[in-house]
Amino acid sequence: MHNRKSHALKVALLGSFAILSLPSAAQAQQIASDWAPMEDDGTAGPAAYAAPEADAGIPHEKPRVDVTPYIEVQQVLFADLDGGRDVLTYTTVAAGVDAAIATRRIEGQVSLRYERVFGYDNQIEDQDNISGLARGSVALTRNLSIEAGALASRSSIDARGANQVSFQPFSDNVTQVYSVYAGPTFAAQTGDLSVNAGYRVGYTKIESEDAGILPGGAQPLDLFDDSVSHAAAASIGMQPGTLPFGWAVGVGYNREDSSQLDGRYEGYYGRADVTVPVLDTLAVVGGIGYEKIEVSERDALRDTLGNPIVGPGGRLVTDQNSPRLLAFESDGIIWDAGVLWRPSRRTTLEARYGHRYGSDTYIGSFSYTPNERLGVNISVYDAVQGFGGQLNRALSDLPTAFNSNRNPLTGDLNNCVFAPAGGFCLNNALRTANSATFRSRRVQASVAESSGPWSSGLAIGYDRRKFLASALGGQGQIAGLIEENYYLAGYLGREIDRRSSIETNVYGNFSDPGQAGAPDSYGFGTNVAYYRNIWRGLSATVAAGIDTFKVEDFEQDVSASALLGLRYSF
Repeated sequence: MHNRKSHALKVALLGSFAILSLPSAAQAQQIASDWAPMEDDGTAGPAAYAAPEADAGIPHEKPRVDVTPYIEVQQVLFADLDGGRDVLTYTTVAAGVDAAIATRRIEGQVSLRYERVFGYDNQIEDQDNISGLARGSVALTRNLSIEAGALASRSSIDARGANQVSFQPFSDNVTQVYSVYAGPTFAAQTGDLSVNAGYRVGYTKIESEDAGILPGGAQPLDLFDDSVSHAAAASIGMQPGTLPFGWAVGVGYNREDSSQLDGRYEGYYGRADVTVPVLDTLAVVGGIGYEKIEVSERDALRDTLGNPIVGPGGRLVTDQNSPRLLAFESDGIIWDAGVLWRPSRRTTLEARYGHRYGSDTYIGSFSYTPNERLGVNISVYDAVQGFGGQLNRALSDLPTAFNSNRNPLTGDLNNCVFAPAGGFCLNNALRTANSATFRSRRVQASVAESSGPWSSGLAIGYDRRKFLASALGGQGQIAGLIEENYYLAGYLGREIDRRSSIETNVYGNFSDPGQAGAPDSYGFGTNVAYYRNIWRGLSATVAAGIDTFKVEDFEQDVSASALLGLRYSF
């Protein structure tokens, strides 16, 4: 049951979605939560490394504003094919809005849905669910814009628990997640010099829920509660042309303060980068600098036997009199080197190898957009951050226009959204709501295509987290723990005629919690939905799906769902 505090939080988040749906615009240079090489304008040949025009980020297409509020009633049938539950039915009543805006100064998109679940027996409680995604920007001047984003979703709590990929009203190991961020970005050209700067502040909150039965009687890990994160960066540089090489000098600062155990991540850096063209379409890139990172926390209150005390919400109680305990420190020279290849304005490849966080690091990206209908991208990522900081960064990486398709049986936004540039996934950010900071290494590949009546998208990825906690603190058992997760998401849709369409989704993940004795688990699912316009704004939905998850050494759980719904769009 959600208490008054939870309802107040949801109301506040609804307000923030309303504000953020005004949003984001121009593709002014996006701030990264750590260093990023300078952007160029994507042209081929000798100009391949030239700086963009100061107003290149301001779109000039015909203004477009689409706002579609709706109400919806659905009847859902759920059947546990393993016989663990009876056949259940429940009703949902929902209200939401899908909106998109694209003008000379403003770009953004929002998909927001509030849902009330009405259960008919003790296995399903009446409950409220909010899900939504918003990204946008407003260009205040030709050089200055305000970026913003917001998310309301659901996340797994503990990687050792039920590995569900579709959250039913009675699902265990699930918590509600809210995250918002906003901040200015500045990009200008002064002669041959490019000047870039940006700042964002973010807030992330989760509700405490039950992780359910854990294998082997394992004790729950400490849950993330909320955090405030800050990211600031500035750089100045010159692209190749005036000089036979390009250069950039940049500085940055990142911080995240978590309420749980008074956790703190703080890092700052300064670095210099060079770009040396060797061919019209190929350049050698590299950089060197200094970085200092410190991750710390306080101990938990302990009982007379020295055991950490767990509070009513299932979280460890912070000992405010405890000295700060160092969980991770990195202080010294960072460097990397690699290549930048741009054979055409629609194809870019960058790959770098270097030293950071006290060990080897690999980062890179590949983007291929041969036309406005097809986009392919691959990214290799390495960063130290907390749950809230990673979610804020994932939000900021989303484009301001995307395909916000939902699971037709639960109403949840799918964790991967697709845009003309490819897929952007939040799977890695919505795994294991632990309060500890971690080092995340991720590889993700995606493709998105739209051709005539058909649209499709596919994303696959791998995420490796190494948790950074003090061995002397309340989370000492996960210090150095490595958790791994593999995931995929795909969809295929077709407009049958002017009044009807069909769409199918497939999704799954495999998780290795990394703890001794903690079993691997996996979850997979698929669904199909048929949509039909009946009369003016009235439409009907018929959907069916099957989901399965399994924890190693436990029986597999397989379930099927079916739905019939009516929607009225204003």
